[in-house]
Amino acid sequence: MLNYIHFPQWLKPEIVNIFGFKPGWYGLMYIVGFILAYILFKYQVKKRSLNIEKDLIINWFFWGIIGLLVGARLFATLLFDASGTYWKQPWRIFIPIDERGGCSGLMGMNYYGGVVGAIVAMVIYARIKKIDILEWGDMLVAAVPLSHSFGRLGNFINAELFGRVTTAPWGMIFPAARRLDISKNWVSKIASELNIGAVGDKVNLPRHPTQIYSWFFEGILLWLILWFILKDRKPFKGFIVGIYIVSYGIVRFILDYFRMPLIDEFTIKLVPINNPPELLLTPFNFTLSQIFSFLMIVTGIVTLWLLYKKSKLEHGKLEESPKPTMRKLRKKISKE
Repeated sequence: MLNYIHFPQWLKPEIVNIFGFKPGWYGLMYIVGFILAYILFKYQVKKRSLNIEKDLIINWFFWGIIGLLVGARLFATLLFDASGTYWKQPWRIFIPIDERGGCSGLMGMNYYGGVVGAIVAMVIYARIKKIDILEWGDMLVAAVPLSHSFGRLGNFINAELFGRVTTAPWGMIFPAARRLDISKNWVSKIASELNIGAVGDKVNLPRHPTQIYSWFFEGILLWLILWFILKDRKPFKGFIVGIYIVSYGIVRFILDYFRMPLIDEFTIKLVPINNPPELLLTPFNFTLSQIFSFLMIVTGIVTLWLLYKKSKLEHGKLEESPKPTMRKLRKKISKE
């Protein structure tokens, strides 16, 4: 019986090596995701017969992508990096040069920061150009989960953002995972159970392939719901945006129980037990990502409530608007 899976060695982060330049699959997946979101947005514009200039859409997407990249980078380096390097050397946030003068690359993006950055940039541009941000936002968000799924595939190819230790038969040994001290009781017990030998005093244990979990639940499943079930049945503008924020927050909050936290500690610890970050021992110790997911859920619920009240108010005003009486209509016709 299969106890665990080895990460496929034939998967390499780089697509090709061109004279030392190594474009990666993760970057390519980002590009594919952006293009796919644009195509699905344009499809909805055409289906609804909306008269929108192509350049206006392209510019809106451009500034949204810029905001996404800036926000994702800022959150990843300033909030989710435990080393404190970027607080001490802030120029390295956007300049890919390490302390030795070599090219370090811009490794590290954060989803929450990307969302915040994209929203800020797109809302500002929409207000300047007088775009109906709720209508456009609904069309964009209906496409976002499918685009996001490509980023998770990029994470898997990079063998990064894997999960906590597991004894499930689909647990996967990732080459970049931190080796654990075999002298710890729980480590030796799991290693013995799975018949995994140690190298020296360290052992690499199987992890949850949370990139695949995220690819399906955050990407494919959420997209199917938004695109095929809710997209054409929304009761008011902004409904799809609010549902996405709530749904993603819930899914991500749950998945983060299985995902290895980026910071090796629990931000909120309600159960005072010795809980190594590699293990899920209680549902009442929460990571920083789960806090942001909870804030997303609350934000989405408040957004839906406010937009619902706004739509009811506007509908009520429309119904209360004075209707012309037959006498007034006859008088108007006689004058004409």
